[in-house]
Amino acid sequence: MKYLIYIIIAASLLLLSCDNKPSLQKYFVENQDNPNFISFDLSSSLLNVDKAKLTDKQKKALESFSKINVLAFKVNKQNRAEYESRKSELDQVFKDKKYQELIKVGSGKDAASISFTGNEDHIDEFILYGNKTENGFAVLRVLGKDMNPDNLLTMLSVLKESKINMEQLKPLEGLLK
Repeated sequence: MKYLIYIIIAASLLLLSCDNKPSLQKYFVENQDNPNFISFDLSSSLLNVDKAKLTDKQKKALESFSKINVLAFKVNKQNRAEYESRKSELDQVFKDKKYQELIKVGSGKDAASISFTGNEDHIDEFILYGNKTENGFAVLRVLGKDMNPDNLLTMLSVLKESKINMEQLKPLEGLLK
């Protein structure tokens, strides 16, 4: 009988510790197999840069990034209602205070934003979100360690020097038109 009480207490604690709040990670997991979504990961090696030509600051920024998770919804006439529903779910996720917005441009039909989680000196992830009503939306989670806003800006300069394999980005092509 004593063991049954311990099992019940342990199960109760386990259930209570589960967080039911929506999160971007949960959103990605729940939608990655949905045929209306395009989902893939990109490693930092995608940039294909000559590290010998990078400055120390650029090398440090590159080393702080590990991968990018991409999830995109391409809208069409048949899935317009699901698009609205999925976009609304995503908007709810971003209302959580842990997603701190850095930049937002546009609103309504066409919008884009950059947010982050963590604190300004040790960012857990950068989130790039873009929505175009006619095409759909895309969310990019940039993951790494000891990232900061300066690293993000430096990474943009690294992107200019990279030789990205564009074939890996083909799935997003329809969203950008």
